[in-house]
Amino acid sequence: MQNEITKPTDLLNVEGNIAEPGFAKKMLYNYNRENVTAKKTRLKEWDYYYISNKEFALCLTISDMGFVGALSLSVIDFVTPAQFTNSAICLFPMGKFNMPRTSEKGDCGFKIGKVEMKFENDGEKRRLTGVYPNADKFGTDVKWDIVITDVPEESMVIATPFNKKGHFYFNQKINCMRAEGSFWLGDKECKFDGADSLATLDWGRGVWTYDNTWYWGSLQTRLKDGSTFGWNIGYGFGDTTAASEDMLFYNGKSHKIGRTEFIIPGDKEGEPRYMEDWKFVSDDGRLDCTFHPLIDRYEPFDLKVMCMIPHQVFGYISGKCVLDDGTVIELDNELGFAEKVHNKW
Repeated sequence: MQNEITKPTDLLNVEGNIAEPGFAKKMLYNYNRENVTAKKTRLKEWDYYYISNKEFALCLTISDMGFVGALSLSVIDFVTPAQFTNSAICLFPMGKFNMPRTSEKGDCGFKIGKVEMKFENDGEKRRLTGVYPNADKFGTDVKWDIVITDVPEESMVIATPFNKKGHFYFNQKINCMRAEGSFWLGDKECKFDGADSLATLDWGRGVWTYDNTWYWGSLQTRLKDGSTFGWNIGYGFGDTTAASEDMLFYNGKSHKIGRTEFIIPGDKEGEPRYMEDWKFVSDDGRLDCTFHPLIDRYEPFDLKVMCMIPHQVFGYISGKCVLDDGTVIELDNELGFAEKVHNKW
């Protein structure tokens, strides 16, 4: 049985460890940052937004990793298909990005060189604005102005300890928010219409151990009847005895499912073939899907003693998911993504 948190509680005890590991369907944990006992350079805080429709997606990240900070941009073209990614880096931000203590309200932002990114959240709506000059190999200037509303009543919240004192992984995924606005590639406008565009927030805070490999998958879509549906699946961080982060989302409600395995061809042999079909299967049978890859966003950063080697793969998902009441959701070529990342940081 996984441990569900149902009432407000502090995240960390005085020793900097998670007081009660588990999952929640709302932000019930108080991120009491003052109880972090690790060095400031070990604390990682990030806000990642994924905004998408059937044609394209925009990924925006503000991350304060202690001794390194980044403003990151990815543009995904599902039609061509193609993608580009770029990051502006600074040293030792350690709080300068003003990362909020809660996902529910608060602003963050920074400027590195000519790259500027701001996430504003007044508790009712979120506005993402910014500019990234010379973002791709062609020297394209990218700018954006996106408004996100209709935050669902429930989401996925996870608090996972590591087997090392003072280390933790704290995360919330909010899927299927309404997104409206545009981004521009030079003079070309790419518009997100609120009727068919959605946003997901990956809000994370933590002190990790040095070497980790994780798996994460995310889906957000509007079904034929207009309902919103999505999921969050994943594993790899810390001691997940108390809870996993596998959850379905349907019309604003969360449905907890069993632990889900990513079956990537060749992965167990150490030679994953990312562009062949994957499988996602939960141990309770409530998620059984095939993932047909379209794009592998492979942007490695590898200094051997320090690395981040991501394979974030975008593609089409087909199969079935079962809600808490037994309702079966059939998926037919719905766009989503899944990743395997090796991190030494």
